[in-house]
Formats: sequence, structure tokens, C-alpha cells
Amino acid sequence: MPKRGKKYIKAKEKANSGNPLPFVDALQEALNASYAKFDETCDIAVRLGVDPRHADQMVRGTVVLPNGTGKKVRVLVFAKGEKEKEALDAGADFVGNDELIEKIKGGWLDFDKAVATPDMMGSVGKIGRVLGPRGLMPNAKTGTVTFDVARAVDELKAGKIDFRVEKAGIVHVPMGKVSFGAEKLLQNAVAFLETIIRLKPASSKGTYLKSIAVSTTMGPGFRVDPTSVRDFVKQAV
Repeated sequence: MPKRGKKYIKAKEKANSGNPLPFVDALQEALNASYAKFDETCDIAVRLGVDPRHADQMVRGTVVLPNGTGKKVRVLVFAKGEKEKEALDAGADFVGNDELIEKIKGGWLDFDKAVATPDMMGSVGKIGRVLGPRGLMPNAKTGTVTFDVARAVDELKAGKIDFRVEKAGIVHVPMGKVSFGAEKLLQNAVAFLETIIRLKPASSKGTYLKSIAVSTTMGPGFRVDPTSVRDFVKQAV
């Protein structure tokens, strides 16, 4: 077990060890327990009643957080011709084709998200082994393989995130920064939870939202009452 500092131990004492809390209360407790000197990220982890080993129970999707993530996203676009200008006009940080592919082959990876037009995927596939493990490979399912590069760049800059259930059945995403305050974080959480609920696989039986926890980068996790989430989402929207 890692040795915890005094600040974490003090914050942990505030964590609810008993019954889970309503979402709003759990989030507020997490914010109150934040103690780091930097602007921590507030995260949400949801354990789903699915078995990701079965293709028909895979939960994967994207959501544009209304208030963004608080992180500046560097977007790279693989495109040719007029699509290069479209990407630049939309605010892409890096735009190009073969020269960028060669640069990445040389070890350069100073970007956070990548978009590609469909006609570029044959070339981009050559660096799939580099981009894939890092979560940087453009994918049509997440909207990053498209001819509408302006829209893709706008969404990524605005706070679009993609998520995928892990082997243990957990989906973990950032909701934003502590400095956002509870109201903006709740708005982001609603957008994410709405999406998760909508993506429930038809083959998933029993309880879908098994457990939920919210936490900050350095702080302890606060458990949320999953049965209150659906009503919370309906009331929030």
C-alpha cells in the first residue's frame, strides 16, 4: 500500500464510509476535500453491469461536455488540399499529411487528439501501432475520421471526450476542473450520464449503474447512490 500524506488522510476522513450520497452531495464533498495547490481535475468513475468481453455489451461513445474539460486540447488533422485550410480555419494546431506521418514515425507526439479525412486513412494506418496504444488513432466511431474536419476540430476544442468501458466494467472520465465550481461540473456530469444511460446495451441484464464515485486528482473518492442518478439527470435537464 502506498504511504499517504497528512493532507490526503485528513481529506479521506471526510469521505463517506457509510451509505452512498446523492450525486450533488457527493460532488460537493469531493470539492470540499480538494486540497492540492494546483487546479485539480474532477473525475467520475461508473461501474456498469456489463461484460466487455462480449461485443454486444461493449459500451463506447463520445460526449461534448458543455463546459469543456478545462484542458487546452492540441488537435492534429491529417488532410490534403482544401481540407487543410478548413482545418486551420477551424483552429487545428497541426495540419498536414505525409510530412506529419514521417514526423510521428520519428517520435514526435506533441498533440492530444487526431482527426483524419477518410482519404488519408490508408497512410495514417501505417502509424497505427504508434497512435493506437496512446489513444490517438482517428476512428470513425468517435467522429475523428470525417470530411467535416471543421466540425470535428470545433467539438474537440470545445471539450468532446471519448470513453470506453474497461475490462472491469468501469468507465472513467474527467468532468472538468475544481475551479469550474459545482454548477458547471454538474452540467458536464449530466451530459456524460445521459449518454451512458442511453448507451445501455439491450443484452445487459440486471442493474446497469452498479456503482459511481466522484473524486479530484489528489483527493479521495466519494460514493454516489446509483439509484438517485436517473432522477438526478431528469431533473437537471
